[in-house]
Amino acid sequence: MTANKKRAITILLLSPIFICLVILISMLLGTKQIPYSTILDSFIHFDQDNADHHIITYSRFPRAIGAFLIGVFLAIAGSLMQGMTRNYLASPSIMGVTAGSGFIITICIVFFPGSGSFSLIIYSLIGSLLGVIIVFGLASVISNGFHPVRLAIIGTIIGTFLSSLSSALAIYFKVTQQVSFWYNARLHQLDPALIKLSIPFAIIGIGLAILVSKSVTIISLGEEIAVGLGEKTFKAKILVIISVSILTGISVALAGGIAFFVGLMIPHITRYLIGSDYRLIVPVSGVLGGLFLTLADVGSRFLNYPFETPISVVTSIIGVPFFLYLIKKKGGKRYA
Repeated sequence: MTANKKRAITILLLSPIFICLVILISMLLGTKQIPYSTILDSFIHFDQDNADHHIITYSRFPRAIGAFLIGVFLAIAGSLMQGMTRNYLASPSIMGVTAGSGFIITICIVFFPGSGSFSLIIYSLIGSLLGVIIVFGLASVISNGFHPVRLAIIGTIIGTFLSSLSSALAIYFKVTQQVSFWYNARLHQLDPALIKLSIPFAIIGIGLAILVSKSVTIISLGEEIAVGLGEKTFKAKILVIISVSILTGISVALAGGIAFFVGLMIPHITRYLIGSDYRLIVPVSGVLGGLFLTLADVGSRFLNYPFETPISVVTSIIGVPFFLYLIKKKGGKRYA
């Protein structure tokens, strides 16, 4: 067993402890400090008349779970995108996938204002798939379109364009407040029912990611090598696109565009720790992404205490320097 594999297995074995710890921290800390005994009591003997029990059960616990799941989804999606494209700058937020979800959800708000939670998830999935198709479609017809920096530029342009269309629709149909409220949602506004509805989609998205992870490892070595080894690259890419679309779509449906750069940073950190085998990268990056976003959410409560700072600000403060570092370090290299 290699050192990288041992390290990955160690992380996965210890992950339940770390997950429980960060979720507990998320429930303990906030504008109002709630003791551990009260948290435990709220799960064992819920008191309808106890305000702290309400805060834990209906706000902090769903918020912690939501933050962790969104971090898992975006980190896995980013890992798959970077492996498939062999592009160290690929991530759902940079590649226009998040903006695609936002655009279709804006259309949903404008033309189908009474849509329920399930419809919201479906529209978001369609939007994320639309974003992937447009970006990769343009990259395939532009000379050297899959060069890391060029692909990132294409993704940024498409993302900006779709976001602008969303804003234009919202302004024209006078639903700016509703769209802004949704797209800039914070995790404390997360709907627990929406989390439950997203679980089946999450299982499919993560299942596909695990299923295709071996193929992504081979594709990351190079297209010609993968074909020479008998890999069905087209089928693998389709599965990756479906998985990325599902995971990004449910993330955006859950909490809007809150988590920039998670899908960019976490895959790099994971590869640094455990190497380039995506059979290990997919689960480990999911764990690290969930832990990172949950802790970032905790940090957002204290950055401008007693007021909350949007979590996207926290992730961007960390992510933008990381993004610039990657460009400076990697330059024109094809892959990390």
